[in-house]
Amino acid sequence: MPCPVLELAQQLIRRPSLSPDDAGCQALLISRLRAAGFTVEPMPFGDTLNFWAWRGEGRTLAFAGHTDVVPGGRAEHWHTPPFEPALRDGMLYGRGAADMKGSLAAMTVAAERFVAQHPDHRGRLAFLITSDEESTAVNGTVKVVEALMARGERLDYCLVGEPSSHQHIGDIVKNGRRGSLTANLVVQGIQGHVAYPQLADNPVHRAIPALNELVSTVWDRGNEFFPPTTMQIANIQAGTGSNNVIPGELSVQFNFRFSTELTDGLIRSQVEALLQRHGLRYRLDWWLSGQPFLTPRGELVEAVVNAVEHYQEFTPALETTGGTSDGRFIARLGAQVVELGPVNATIHKVNECVSAADLQLLGRMYQRIMEQLVL
Repeated sequence: MPCPVLELAQQLIRRPSLSPDDAGCQALLISRLRAAGFTVEPMPFGDTLNFWAWRGEGRTLAFAGHTDVVPGGRAEHWHTPPFEPALRDGMLYGRGAADMKGSLAAMTVAAERFVAQHPDHRGRLAFLITSDEESTAVNGTVKVVEALMARGERLDYCLVGEPSSHQHIGDIVKNGRRGSLTANLVVQGIQGHVAYPQLADNPVHRAIPALNELVSTVWDRGNEFFPPTTMQIANIQAGTGSNNVIPGELSVQFNFRFSTELTDGLIRSQVEALLQRHGLRYRLDWWLSGQPFLTPRGELVEAVVNAVEHYQEFTPALETTGGTSDGRFIARLGAQVVELGPVNATIHKVNECVSAADLQLLGRMYQRIMEQLVL
């Protein structure tokens, strides 16, 4: 018997939507949602396609996701081409199968079934879909959220279909995310000959004690919901490539994933105080890609936990680990935000895949969440 979720997921995978190119995915979703009675508002910004769709009135449950994917890499490393969906041993293979075209298919079919069974539902069911989550994330969800905020749109609940599960569908639900703050540091010295160090000033030597202190600092100890803040050096570069030249500059890039125990302002001030204490001459630029957010137990978390427990023999764990997601932008609307999606074991990898049975189950979970919050 044909499976609507699986069929739609395959149709989406066939569209090579390398971020931010949507490649026709949203047109497909829009046609399905309009047929189910949704009002659809395309909201393109720059090179990015987005849309906001809704049906009904009142308390709003939105499903959020992205149609864009990362590149497949070298096709010869795949069992089958990355944009030709393949079913093998119960698994659906293809770029985006898990991240996150499978979730998009599950939430769309769930909405179709929900509307067919409850055409006069009381609340408002909505979709917020973008095509730039995997790239710069500057013309997608963040711009849609700003536009919705400007006109006073209300969002009560939002479920993001990111692949949150670890080993079994629904075993992990993300009810928050850490903030992300990146520092681009340039330590200035004086270039010279390695044989005459007294005539130069080596920025690498000067920076090592400061960098060591940065690495060894305990920024916080986390809390009930978040692990401790972490700092990691991501890139470091100095020198001309010659073994007899003392470099004139050292470039270091490091990133903080921070909990609600800190603010980005506190991190910035602590880092700059440390650099000044070590007497460095430097330039420092900051990039804040997202604030931490948390959805404590409430209507949305309870509805998601209930849906998982109904179909599985376990209670999902609530976690805030991992990278950032578009949930960080949607939380600005004051909405309760959680993430529930497929197993994430193969995301961004060669031979990305997801269990076909899991996608069907995810669709049923999504529909049960709709029934708890929009009826």
